[in-house]
Amino acid sequence: MKLRTLVFRYALFAVIATLANLGAQRVVLSFREDGAALLVAIAVGTGVGLVVKYLLDKRWIFLDASTGARAHGKRFSRYTLTGVFTTAIFWGMETVFWMIWQTDLMRELGAVIGLAIGYVVKFQLDKRFVFESVAAPPAQHGTVAAEQAR
Repeated sequence: MKLRTLVFRYALFAVIATLANLGAQRVVLSFREDGAALLVAIAVGTGVGLVVKYLLDKRWIFLDASTGARAHGKRFSRYTLTGVFTTAIFWGMETVFWMIWQTDLMRELGAVIGLAIGYVVKFQLDKRFVFESVAAPPAQHGTVAAEQAR
């Protein structure tokens, strides 16, 4: 896969997962908007975004064709574990923006910034610790493997 294609897909999938995350948060917050509801909304949104991003990354970024509960369970567990650190970045940014400005717009801006930083870090962790055993295609000029070899 060419580097340009990888970057485009990863960015697109990050946007899709971010929208799924924030959409789930809005659904939760449509019922209540106090501090406890915010914590539930962040947790639900994170879970939704995690599953969406895993499914997209597995198939379209890391080209992992493995199937079955065992393969998914193992990879998803590692994927979730690498997400713990990056989730802390996301939650921290979202919470800080909420505490400073106390508006939904700024909370969501903090979430977007935190998610963007987290996704860059997560790609590197996933490549090394989650999908490391997925066979990479032979290096060709302009492919991700060739770009990384330089």
